[in-house]
Amino acid sequence: MAPSWWHGGSPGLRLARHTLGLVALAVLLVPFADLAIHTRDPWGELGRMLAGLAWPAWGALTSPLSALGLTVAVALWGTLAGVVLGFPLALMFTRSRLVRAGCAFVRAIHELFWALLFLQVFGLSALTALAALAIPYAGIFAKVYAEILEQTPRAPRDALPPGSGRLARFAYAELPLAWAQLTAYTRYRFECGLRASVLLGFVGLPTLGFHLETAFREGRYHEAGALLWLFYLLIASLPWWGHKRLIPLLLLGGAWLLGPWPSVDGGLLWRFVSEDIWPAALLAGDWAGFVAWLARIPALGPAIGNTLLLGLLGTVGALAVALVLWPLASRHVGNRGTRLAGHGVLIFLRSTPELMLAFVFLLLLGPSLLPAWLALALHNGALIAFLVARHADAITPGMPGLPASGRLAYELLPRVYPGLLALLYYRAEVILRETAILGMLGIATLGFYIEEGFDYLMFDVAFFLLLVTAALNIAVDALSRHFRPREAPIDDPCVR
Repeated sequence: MAPSWWHGGSPGLRLARHTLGLVALAVLLVPFADLAIHTRDPWGELGRMLAGLAWPAWGALTSPLSALGLTVAVALWGTLAGVVLGFPLALMFTRSRLVRAGCAFVRAIHELFWALLFLQVFGLSALTALAALAIPYAGIFAKVYAEILEQTPRAPRDALPPGSGRLARFAYAELPLAWAQLTAYTRYRFECGLRASVLLGFVGLPTLGFHLETAFREGRYHEAGALLWLFYLLIASLPWWGHKRLIPLLLLGGAWLLGPWPSVDGGLLWRFVSEDIWPAALLAGDWAGFVAWLARIPALGPAIGNTLLLGLLGTVGALAVALVLWPLASRHVGNRGTRLAGHGVLIFLRSTPELMLAFVFLLLLGPSLLPAWLALALHNGALIAFLVARHADAITPGMPGLPASGRLAYELLPRVYPGLLALLYYRAEVILRETAILGMLGIATLGFYIEEGFDYLMFDVAFFLLLVTAALNIAVDALSRHFRPREAPIDDPCVR
């Protein structure tokens, strides 16, 4: 029989049950995960990669400014298209179940999967890249903007004349009050767009990620180190080159870099949407044939199992990484040197996309779930640790005489842990989205079979697996909202 404290209703006990239950489930399922190392000399390979990062070969880069410019152009125009599509949807979001369901669906599919879909129609063009960002971002912007608008004070809305429409309430009562939050989130989403734009290079689009993947695969680590430093400098210098006064110039320059635009065959597009991505038996109304088609889909059960298992392990790993790293960047622990090093580690890990980290670990450790687990845990744990450290820095200790370890254990951790766990549940859906795309590196998640379907022109199979992936993400998002702590969530645009 469970001890009496396990059934308590205090916030601390609820958090303890959530944490222990999550960790216990991961421990029970770890034996079912393939975490083997399949390379002969991982430490030697790691040394060569670190040497490449320490001594980058700047002279070996060919047209790096072009790749950087295209990366920025895709992120900027993709984010702008997402805003243009998402803003009207945000005004209808709370009143239309259909809009909410549509937005949940499009944001549940990762940008790389959208890119694989549009590649079949638009080819390796800017239109593919922009559509791959704009469609999921429209769903994300609609949800977040609607939440921000709903949180504005009601008094200005109530002061409007009776009968004022939704547009009038938005223009006169909501937009002025929510403008700062809307712009802050848009800037954060643009930073996410930069990382996503880099990742589009992994499907062949000539952004920075294309050159990175090529250099790593061919073992040119000094060139890859130079490209990585360019990427980190791009992110670090965003406040300067991404100033609002420079946005019009960046848009104009980006429009020029994105060309030439492909010619779109309307008939081909309609055929792809209406026929190619649907099973022929389903279109013909042959239900027995459709059931037989479903039975022929390869390894659906194991792929879903690996996707969910890796998502769970990534979530628990992110929790462990966040707990270890956030004190290193807090002003309440250590000295200036340790805090500077801690901030550096967090910036490095949270700025590097999971797919890029997983690709590097794959070269080191071989094909298994282990590279993906490490990538998910480190990236998401560092992001959570960064936000928790910033939250902790705003806390004024009530017992200044305690040593650093006592202050951390008895004063800081109890106050930041509810927010940390809330952030973890916010990230759970994102982690599952990333888990699916890591299959593109050869890991046996749903993404592996989705890419295989596109490679072999089995568009109906690939699209069906995309629908399965979206359904899993929506279910995990609903589950995480149910378990998310309400005690003290950290209010930051990133958690949305």
